[in-house]
Amino acid sequence: MGEYLPVGILLVVALTFAGASLGLALWLGKRNPTPEKLAPYECGIVPLTDARERFPVKFYITAMIFVLFDIEVIFFWPWAVAFQRVGALALLEMLIFAALLLVGYIYLWRAGGFEWER
Repeated sequence: MGEYLPVGILLVVALTFAGASLGLALWLGKRNPTPEKLAPYECGIVPLTDARERFPVKFYITAMIFVLFDIEVIFFWPWAVAFQRVGALALLEMLIFAALLLVGYIYLWRAGGFEWER
């Protein structure tokens, strides 16, 4: 338990500092809520439409494809670090994994998953 004492002290100090900062800001800060201050900031441009509109699905698909192919780094990184110790079997396994990723990439490419406008 003694090894966690510095972490506990740091946590208490951080929470105390954050709480004191917020408390002092609320206590000492001026409050002058005008309609302009309470309105949402739109980069100086008057909003033309309601902000609650449907988000195009193409953004979700692009994000899912990015996450799918970005997760591969989680598997490649430890393998690359330990490549000298794991041997040829791990190389074969990683080549199979890379081949499966390549098949998925080619499928998405042919299906038009990377096309922005359809």
